Amino acid sequence: MSIKKRSVCDLDIIDLAYGGKGLAKPDGFPVFVDRCVPGDRVRVKISKKKKSWAEARLIQILSPSSLRQTPRCRYADFCGGCKWQSIPYETQLDYKKQHVVQSLAHIGGLAHVPVLDVIPSDPVFEYRNKMEFSCSARRWLMPEELADETISKDLGIGLHVPGTFDQVIDIHHCDIMPEQGNAILSHIRQFVRSSDLPAYHLRHHTGFWRYVMLRHSVAFDQWMVNLVTRDKNLSVVTQLADSLAQTFDNLASIVNNITDAKSGVSLGKEEILLHGSEVITERLGRFEFDISANSFFQTNTRACEKLYDVVARYCGLTGKETVLDLYSGTGTIPIWLSDQAAQITGIEIIDTAVADARKNAAMNKIDNCRFLAGDIRDVFPNLGEIPDVIVIDPPRVGMHKDVVARVLGLGSETIVYVSCNPATLARDLEMLASGYEVMEVQPVDMFPHTYHIESVALLKRR
Repeated sequence: MSIKKRSVCDLDIIDLAYGGKGLAKPDGFPVFVDRCVPGDRVRVKISKKKKSWAEARLIQILSPSSLRQTPRCRYADFCGGCKWQSIPYETQLDYKKQHVVQSLAHIGGLAHVPVLDVIPSDPVFEYRNKMEFSCSARRWLMPEELADETISKDLGIGLHVPGTFDQVIDIHHCDIMPEQGNAILSHIRQFVRSSDLPAYHLRHHTGFWRYVMLRHSVAFDQWMVNLVTRDKNLSVVTQLADSLAQTFDNLASIVNNITDAKSGVSLGKEEILLHGSEVITERLGRFEFDISANSFFQTNTRACEKLYDVVARYCGLTGKETVLDLYSGTGTIPIWLSDQAAQITGIEIIDTAVADARKNAAMNKIDNCRFLAGDIRDVFPNLGEIPDVIVIDPPRVGMHKDVVARVLGLGSETIVYVSCNPATLARDLEMLASGYEVMEVQPVDMFPHTYHIESVALLKRR
């Protein structure tokens, strides 16, 4: 079969690639198609053609796979937030494990490393403790809405169509956040629609309402509402905050972040407390954490506890060891390990995260964790003694090669590597393999109905 750009062809989907797209191989040539399930026969239009692969846009499912199921969410095929809902959850876990195995083998040359079955999330719906919805002056219409001339395209509060910056689906019910969040979002939408202030225009950078961020504490059933606006208008946002507080009695925090930045980020240049506290409190295990509007916290609270249980098991601490935690963020891993080690040092480059980590340690009355601010490469020379265990939880891009060299130079007995990206996990483990044997990898599902997968690797010094 000749694959040419803009050509239409019928393909059989045989696999799921990392990134969530279906994979077809006509005459052995890889073609990636979004919104497909292995076993589907589909009609597609080739949208991108390279020398060794191509991408295509789905036109029609000619024959659905026996795996395919009806998504619970009406937006699942369009918003990109959880587009694996067409696949049974147990099958999702199988593919996630396969993606870790393939990455280790093909990228890291580590085909011999045992990869355990994925630890599932529970629950698989209503699991996200944070959702961020964009406000748009013009919303994207669902296919069934296109023919209805009575439907206005004026206001959308929801999620972006994948691959676009200005196409926002008006989300009226999101199944991956707790149910009450939908009622809160609906209340905000009604207020915004009735206000005299327009939603943000993503192309012209005009308008007032920009984002609605909702955070939820699982342990205490508290909510935080973060209203992000382009300009300061205390009269309007206070009116909305008062209305929300009167309607929902478990809103512990309502804040207004203000930013006129053209970039698509919800971090405000100024933050104003409108109701309650500046933070909500969450619990991981026996530890409590204060979470502000702009602080980082794992988005699946219960799965995070499972992840940290694996980290603790791999660390194998007896209470006598020293631990070094790289990319320590707001200190959740050091605090989780604090009653199992003699001393823990966390290194983090973001000053505000270090400040949060110190506050969280003090709140939990922990005195054996210290948190150092700075670039890992600069802080390393001042560490002093060699830690018994190193925990590494880098961002998606993985470790810089200079950091890898520093870690190898320390020569600690055990490394526990936490990763949200199988590709960079495999790359970094290959670099560490000169000094360490990778004993096994345990994937943990933090993001049901997406292709994302967390993994924890145990490494022992050779």
